[in-house]
Amino acid sequence: MRCPFCRHPDSRVVDSREVEDGQAIRRRRSCSDCGRRFTTVEESVLAVVKRSGVTEPFSRDKVVRGVRRACQGRPVNEDALQQLAHRVEDAIRATGCAEIPSNEVGLAILSPLRSLDEVAYLRFASVYRSFSSVEDFEKEIAELRTADPAGERPSGEALV
Repeated sequence: MRCPFCRHPDSRVVDSREVEDGQAIRRRRSCSDCGRRFTTVEESVLAVVKRSGVTEPFSRDKVVRGVRRACQGRPVNEDALQQLAHRVEDAIRATGCAEIPSNEVGLAILSPLRSLDEVAYLRFASVYRSFSSVEDFEKEIAELRTADPAGERPSGEALV
């Protein structure tokens, strides 16, 4: 790591700590040339690959905005939306991939949203899965009614 004061290319780590619930590492460094200390923060970047091929950084705020629209008029508070976004990010990071397709983000939203509010879940699923008829809604409602509490779908397709 280059020293920000003297630009010397070498420094040693004096102390390391996890910050932001383990999502980043804060390192206290000392320059081996001038002896001054400085801090660096290292965090892994999670990228979302859109259908068009464009890659952009994962954004919890974008998840919250999408889910907020599905929850419009429902008794869901902002704290619950933030927790859902955190759960989605944790699920995506748990895959161990640095880049994840946008459809995987949508799949990761479905299960926690279903637990949060079934009406909002139906709204989100109708857009995400491109429902084209009343039968699509009826089929999803039937699956909601027959699914077990663990979130398994009767067709064997597990929600992420």
